[in-house]
Amino acid sequence: MQPQLIEPMQPTLTGASVELRPLQPDHAPALLEAAADGELWNLTLTVVPGPQTMAAYLATALEGRAAGSVMPFVIVQRDSGRIVGSTRFWKIDRANRKLEIGHTWLSASVQRSPVNTEAKYLLLQHAFETMHCVRVQFTTDELNEKSRNAILRIGAKQEGIVRHERIMPDGRKRNSVRFSLIDDEWPVVKAMLQDKLGR
Repeated sequence: MQPQLIEPMQPTLTGASVELRPLQPDHAPALLEAAADGELWNLTLTVVPGPQTMAAYLATALEGRAAGSVMPFVIVQRDSGRIVGSTRFWKIDRANRKLEIGHTWLSASVQRSPVNTEAKYLLLQHAFETMHCVRVQFTTDELNEKSRNAILRIGAKQEGIVRHERIMPDGRKRNSVRFSLIDDEWPVVKAMLQDKLGR
């Protein structure tokens, strides 16, 4: 029997210092507070919800969850209980056992900390070991060097550039860089991430 890609309920993923909890409508104020740390909604290389766009951001994520193609999470620091960002599984393709990790953003004060590494570790572990994915992909703006380097640091392989992949809120036609990890690579990547988190 073929392994199932997706369980019916969205789980909470718990690590040593962060917890990924299913996104809920009442997370809006805490998400706004997290995005205000650095006024992330002003960034041009990624889309982070702000006061004017939070309602639409939540609606899109929750509609995707209802349709079964998205699992949106808030990223919570376990010691403080503070929401410091958001991430999600999306483009969930059950037949081909693949998905994308994206829509990830973090408060300025926790960027370049172990929060992103542990969140990615929890997502990848769940994707490969519980959902039995054969492929997990990542996509970022060609101009976003910080994001590109972060994706490479977690062991993903760059596959290529997708031209004019999306239109940004300011009207710019964005070229996107596509990266992936496949199931055969997960054991080595898992050991590398565990080593990073253990240091």
